[in-house]
Amino acid sequence: MTGHAHSHGPGGHTAAATERRGARYLTAALALILAFMAVEVIVGILASSLALISDAGHMLTDAAAIALALIAARLATRPARGNLTYGLKRVEILSAQANGITLWLLSAWFLYEAVRRLLNPPKVAGGLVLITALVGIVVNLGASWLVARADRTSLNVEGAFQHILNDLFAFIATAIAGLVVLLTGWGQADAIAALVVAALMAKAGWGLIRDSWRIFLEAAPRGMNVAAVDADLHAVAGVLEVHDLHVWEVTSGFPALSAHILVDHSHDCHERRQTITALLHERYGLDHTTLQVDHATPSIVPADELSRRLHPKQPEIDDPHAHHSTPESASHPLRPSEPHT
Repeated sequence: MTGHAHSHGPGGHTAAATERRGARYLTAALALILAFMAVEVIVGILASSLALISDAGHMLTDAAAIALALIAARLATRPARGNLTYGLKRVEILSAQANGITLWLLSAWFLYEAVRRLLNPPKVAGGLVLITALVGIVVNLGASWLVARADRTSLNVEGAFQHILNDLFAFIATAIAGLVVLLTGWGQADAIAALVVAALMAKAGWGLIRDSWRIFLEAAPRGMNVAAVDADLHAVAGVLEVHDLHVWEVTSGFPALSAHILVDHSHDCHERRQTITALLHERYGLDHTTLQVDHATPSIVPADELSRRLHPKQPEIDDPHAHHSTPESASHPLRPSEPHT
């Protein structure tokens, strides 16, 4: 007897309304950033300030991150069809990776320019730099508030938020540099502020590249202990073996699990499947699970091993709400040495 489960997370009108509301916040933040970025480029050229121009470059990546988040969110809502069985949900991950690479490239260019200006500092208008940076702090606070009200479970939206937050710190550094130039005339302060911006951009870029590659490599979600999941599945009453356990993310905020589970003949496959599905939801927040549940037979499990497994020594889980803790290093007669991720 075989039981299969393929459960999905909740959707519907509430999710669609949240998506539309989030799109409005992102659009407002995008308009605010683009308007100020244009002003900043002009003032940066007039003031001969690399710090302002690098800030504008950072804001360009902020704008790109928000624009790509809007596009990716729209594409991700299209239904799955044909060979695209998950639809276009991973478009946002491609977008996040592109943002991360762009940040790295820009940080490398600003690093080069900053070093060049440290060696040969131009005359910088400190007053213009200070005033523009202070306005930039206000603009970034407004943009951060708008993006924070969107759905930050999306890697794209979270990436855009982190971009803007880093840009806020960069504007603070630029304001300090402008004040130093204004009071002391030390032009190298502008180049040092540009180095700070480059470092922040490199850090934000690395975070986006790292997280997007985890999803492309189909690693388990960050913070999830697959060994603990495997142990909890083995501890469910009636479960004799767990094969082909895989935990991955389809896209950010969309974890999934699949497994082949063998149970003894004293338990109903469908009932055990429902218990396991509830357990995965309660303990790990896994709402997209694909479970194949079969009765164990001697052809699948040797008779002597089957007999030993019918009398387990460890406590079993029959209620998914019951507390259970199993050491990750506990051995198991039929348990694979290393669960697949």
